[in-house]
Amino acid sequence: MDTVRRAPLAEIAADVLQERIRAGEWALGARLPGETTLAAQLEVGRSTVREAIRRLAGRGILESRQGAGVFVIALDAPEEWDAVLRRVGIVAVLEARTAIESEAAGLAAERRTPDDLQAMRRALRARAAGAVALGIEAYVDADTAFHRSIVAAAHNEVLTDLFDGFVPRSRRAMIEMLRIRGVHSAAGSDQTEHDDLADAVERGDAAAARDLSRAHLGSLRVALGAAVPLSEAQQ
Repeated sequence: MDTVRRAPLAEIAADVLQERIRAGEWALGARLPGETTLAAQLEVGRSTVREAIRRLAGRGILESRQGAGVFVIALDAPEEWDAVLRRVGIVAVLEARTAIESEAAGLAAERRTPDDLQAMRRALRARAAGAVALGIEAYVDADTAFHRSIVAAAHNEVLTDLFDGFVPRSRRAMIEMLRIRGVHSAAGSDQTEHDDLADAVERGDAAAARDLSRAHLGSLRVALGAAVPLSEAQQ
């Protein structure tokens, strides 16, 4: 016989507090009432309130500060990154990539090392060769490796992690686009853009690197928006 599993009381209390925060009862940065007051309001024990606060701290909503109290540090729990990328359209992903990669390209021009430049040139050669020798999936992977080499040369772990998070979503859309347009057409039209970007990074021209990265991703956004079905581009 199946039984109904009841949610722990602390979880229910945490959800109630989160709803009150979301509704604006406490503003960002506000200090919550003490445990005794919250326990009376929620009609639970102080230990349940403490556990509820601990759970909301784990969700990134509350923060306990020694000797000061409990403070609101976010108005809602952040959505899981993978869930965000599954939900949004490829155009939104490319807009975010443009912001990240254009800044990374400028930083790469200022911070690149000889090893970074070697990795970039290897990736660029592999991309160029891949247009002829590789299938669509392998070509997209070679293209991604080049873009990642630029981001890696910025020596900013946050930018690299953000780029890596976009890869599965971008890869899927790129493969779909190239199945429609063909690898040779796409590769021939933008290989020069990639060469120019690598040259700008190598000579240390941060402004040009940012502009070239932004222009390339802008044209890619237009191409994907035209090639990928509307339902895929928007969802």
